[in-house]
Amino acid sequence: MHLYGIPNCDTIKKARKWLSDNNIDYTFHDYKKEGVDRKQLTTWCKALGWETLLNKRGTTWRIVPDDQKASINETTAIDLMIENPSMIKRPVLTSDNLCLVGFSADEYAAKLS
Repeated sequence: MHLYGIPNCDTIKKARKWLSDNNIDYTFHDYKKEGVDRKQLTTWCKALGWETLLNKRGTTWRIVPDDQKASINETTAIDLMIENPSMIKRPVLTSDNLCLVGFSADEYAAKLS
């Protein structure tokens, strides 16, 4: 199981605590330091939809020019997320047959128990 995100994010901290408290082994991938490649983002977009994966609530999205926002599609969204990993909603939790975005203790319990 892999947990992708940024270590100082409060939601990541909650997810990591939940996983640890429930004795679930995972590998943490800091995509600010390690990045995320196009293949991985494309896989996530197929599983979740690029609209779900793209964080439009953060400060990084706010600085994207309006014309670029208006013409966003899966390809340009992936380009933006590669260039600015903080634009990826977090956390992303994956395993062989699982791909979740965001953290909800109830959803984690339902999917991981």
